[in-house]
Amino acid sequence: MSLSAYRRTLGQTETPRQIERRIMLRITADLSAHADRFDGTTNRAERLGLLAAGLRDALSDNLRLWSALKADLISPGNALPRDLRGSLVNLAAFVERHTGLVLGGDGKVAALVDVNRPVIAALTGTATGEG
Repeated sequence: MSLSAYRRTLGQTETPRQIERRIMLRITADLSAHADRFDGTTNRAERLGLLAAGLRDALSDNLRLWSALKADLISPGNALPRDLRGSLVNLAAFVERHTGLVLGGDGKVAALVDVNRPVIAALTGTATGEG
């Protein structure tokens, strides 16, 4: 199946909300895979090694997702309630700042996972981000 046919099929079988949820689940799983080791050490060299071993890619994916969400949230046509949009834009700003800290060898990856989980839960329609 060609890529364009795959995209058409995917677009016909998944809602935008389901696509957002699926992408955020994948990215959050990638972040979680590195969180314990990164957050469990204060050794800067070890942290930088973990960044090079895949964490940097997961952080980049997460940042790109939140940047895209923020762009959508601040667009004039966004139909979400104003208060919710504002809260999500604030979360996006936190993700931007905190990602910079982690990329510099500081901060905690778990904080970014903790931001994503309630959003996943909201996209799922459940009370937790496990779904």
